[in-house]
Order: sequence, then C-alpha cells, then structure tokens
Amino acid sequence: MTDAHRKVLVLDRRPHLGGNVHDHAHPSGIRIHTYGPHYFRTNDDELWAFVNRFSRFYKYEAVLKSWVDGRYENWPIAGSYIRRVIGDNWSPDFKGKPGNFEEASLSMMPREVYEKFVKGYSQKQWGVPPGKLSSNLAKRFDVREDDEPRLMRHKHQGLPENGYSDFMQQMLKGIPVILNCDFLKQRSSFGSSNLIVYTGPIDEFFDYDLGKLKYRGQQRTHEYVPDIEFALPCGQVNNPDHGNGPHIRTLEWKHMMPAKYAGQLRGTVLTREITVTPSEPNDYEYPFPDDENARLYQAYRMRANTMPNLLICGRLGEYRYYDMDQAIARAQLLANRIVAQSSLLCD
Repeated sequence: MTDAHRKVLVLDRRPHLGGNVHDHAHPSGIRIHTYGPHYFRTNDDELWAFVNRFSRFYKYEAVLKSWVDGRYENWPIAGSYIRRVIGDNWSPDFKGKPGNFEEASLSMMPREVYEKFVKGYSQKQWGVPPGKLSSNLAKRFDVREDDEPRLMRHKHQGLPENGYSDFMQQMLKGIPVILNCDFLKQRSSFGSSNLIVYTGPIDEFFDYDLGKLKYRGQQRTHEYVPDIEFALPCGQVNNPDHGNGPHIRTLEWKHMMPAKYAGQLRGTVLTREITVTPSEPNDYEYPFPDDENARLYQAYRMRANTMPNLLICGRLGEYRYYDMDQAIARAQLLANRIVAQSSLLCD
C-alpha cells in the first residue's frame, strides 16, 4: 500500500513489531523465535524477491525428527520406516472418503504408525481426540516414498540474516507505527472514514457477541545448557509420546543459525513447547480445525463482509492456518485489490 503511495498507519498492541514472527537474542547470543519457529519457504520467485528487499536470507532448510521408540525418526514419515517396522506389503488402514482427521491420517499409513507418530502429537496439539478434528488438517503432512530429510521441498528456503525483528523494522521503515496500542479500545480515535485493515481475532472485533472461537497457543520454557555444542540432531524434534512429557516438541535454536555464527557461541538453548487453550487473545496462535468453529467463523465473516471501510484478514482474522509465504501472498492480493478499487474511484 505504501509502494502505491497510500498513507498507512500501523497499530500493534504488543510492545514490538512483527506479531508472532518476532525474535530476540538469548543472553548467550543465540537467537530465539519468541513465538515458536518460523521457517520461511516459497516457490514463488517474485515473493522471494519481495522479502529479500528487507533482508538477505541465508539458506536454511528445516529438518525435523520425531522421537519414537527411543530413536530419532524422520518427519514427515519415511516409507523406509514403515517398511522397516511393518514390512514391504503395507497398506493404509482406512479406505474411502475420510470424515475426520484420524481417518484422513489412516488413509495414508498403517494404524501402528499413526499411533506412534500422529495420534499423541495431535492430542497434545489440540486437546481433543483426533476423530473430532477436520480431515483437512491432514493435508499438512504426508508419507514419503523416499528418505528426503527436509520438512518441505520448496525452491527458496531460508531465514533473515539479522533475524525477523530486524526484517520487520526494515519492512516498516518510514511507515508510522504505534506500539502498545490496542485499536479495539480506541476505535473512535482513528475515524470511520479510514480503511481499517484488522488482523486480530475476528470474534474479538465483534465483542464475541455470537460466541467465542476456539484457539490454541503454546507455553514455552527455555533451558540453557552451557557445556555442550548441540543436544539434538536438528532444530526441531517432535515429542508425540505422552510418556515423554506434556511438551509437543523440543527446539534447538542454534541449528537454525548460520554455522559461522553458531560455532562461535558457547552452549545451546533448548525450548520445550506445551500446547494450551489461551484465555487472552494476545496469546492466540492456532485456529481450531473443526466444523463447529468453522460455522461460527462464517457467521462472523458474513457480518464483516457487509461493513464498508473494513477488511478483516490474516490468520486470526480469517481463522485459517497460513504459512508465512501464504500470508504474504494473501496480503499482497488484498492490498492490490484495494489499490485498484480506490484508483477507479479516483478516476
């Protein structure tokens, strides 16, 4: 919008820029993603060029493991693992059209594999039996015939060289920003004639008058281990087994830093994440993937669509799980649409 010479004012109720992509330095010098790991990836050359306007990105292709039966196994699940534990002639446990997340998962793998890798992780993540979740959630992973260790195979993958906090400062350079400002508590101060682009929870915007949408968030504990270089084989290890503790995954941030910097730092930092149902909107991270909440969201969306000078969007505004590249592409699409419409009005 600023590139199109529109006047923009950014309000953020947090004390920092960038929402959940914010990061910070641990006293050891190790960079931590404050609200969990944000792996940037895209196949779109133009989108890649856009983010590189604001930072150089160093190559980082996320590799994930799951701690299963006392071993680190590939995630997404490798076909070689299934052949090793089930045999060559394995087949998925579910046939037909899946009606929920459990059936969709079982349509890709034997039940024994599902029980080890997926069921416990999903119960920790969402706090309900997997059979109560939408089947669409299973589209976020697969079973691979090869042993490709990378989480994703996108053409461009990386992290900003100076961190996401600096990336956001560069992106918003020259654009007025007010931090520690809750728009919902000061709506009248900004005028009804301005276009409002609201990216907070859509139900909060309407004071929850149709009911509250359900979200999940994470509680994070950090542990500095001074006497070792690395504790884990990669930056993220999933912990699907309830017997290994309540945390859903363990993160080792040093793996995500350029090797030339990581090698100069003493010790390592481990972060364990426990998924919870947050009571405060500022702690919302994941829209809840079930039919009941999808219906409630649509009721709020229909109302929002009737309001002039208002655009509610983003992961919380659209109650949708966007990856970072998807969120940027969606924002660009909406911004270009607004610019085109306003240009027609001016003409």
